[in-house]
Amino acid sequence: MTGFGAHLKATRSTLVIQRDGHREEVPLDSINHLLMMGGHSLHTSVVNAFLRSGKAISFFEADGEPLGTIRRYGVHPDEILRNLQEKAPSHSYALRLARAATINRISLIEALGERMAEPLLYEGEIDIIRQHLAEFENLVRVDEVRRVYRLVSAMYYEIIARTVSPTLGFRRRTLRPHTDPVNSILSIGYGMLFGNACVAAIGGECDPDLGFLTMGRAGLVYDLIEPFKPSMIDQPVLELVRDGLDPGDYECGPERCILSDDLMARLVKIFQETIRQDVLDCQVLVLRESLIGTSDFHVAKVEHTGPRTDT
Repeated sequence: MTGFGAHLKATRSTLVIQRDGHREEVPLDSINHLLMMGGHSLHTSVVNAFLRSGKAISFFEADGEPLGTIRRYGVHPDEILRNLQEKAPSHSYALRLARAATINRISLIEALGERMAEPLLYEGEIDIIRQHLAEFENLVRVDEVRRVYRLVSAMYYEIIARTVSPTLGFRRRTLRPHTDPVNSILSIGYGMLFGNACVAAIGGECDPDLGFLTMGRAGLVYDLIEPFKPSMIDQPVLELVRDGLDPGDYECGPERCILSDDLMARLVKIFQETIRQDVLDCQVLVLRESLIGTSDFHVAKVEHTGPRTDT
């Protein structure tokens, strides 16, 4: 449940949702985990119905930041997944994530190159990235996989920056606070993608802090979004920028770049269309199944407008 203003109540078998004059009834048996994102009115009958059936309710800020989860006393299915995450071979997962993300970035670079009037790549540049891609299979330590992936990421952003007008000041991916509009826009998109992936991870009973390619807080969430940044965020951002930004859409100074409210509203609408929640949910399901041993881990495919490479 996302957005604001919904009123939820429940019978012993049905979740009743009322919003904007519309009423929807959903069988409780069809819901395994209720995810509440934004601001809504929740009747205690909903809490009682879900806890009575051993199901959980998780709460998030409007941007996807997790707040907490309530469960029936004595029920802790997330602990099982957490233990499996801790014991999982980090190298294997990190390797697949890094390879898939690199392949998706190569795909976008090639698509962008086909649209450019002038050559996008310097001589031998794409060969270096492909060499790094091949190198992943020979790396035996996770920190080596991370190191090579950081090199690929740095090259990727420097390449796609050439498709943007130099007047926008975008040369590479930078840390916050950003001083150019493109980095600022990318951060908005990545933030929204992070929120959607966080909801998916917690809904799938996974620990968002136990990553493989990424260490630290929300490591798993960052892992989940990395392969999907090119298609869900980077491509639509570059298309938006290529069409041109109005000077009134942003104000950049020596310390930070501020985006206008109108541009922010446009970005939210764009990213709501390009961020595929179904793909993120599928990716979490693939992760769960691989952790419990019913299938191998792989990264879900997303359609690109340019040439594709099998992941």
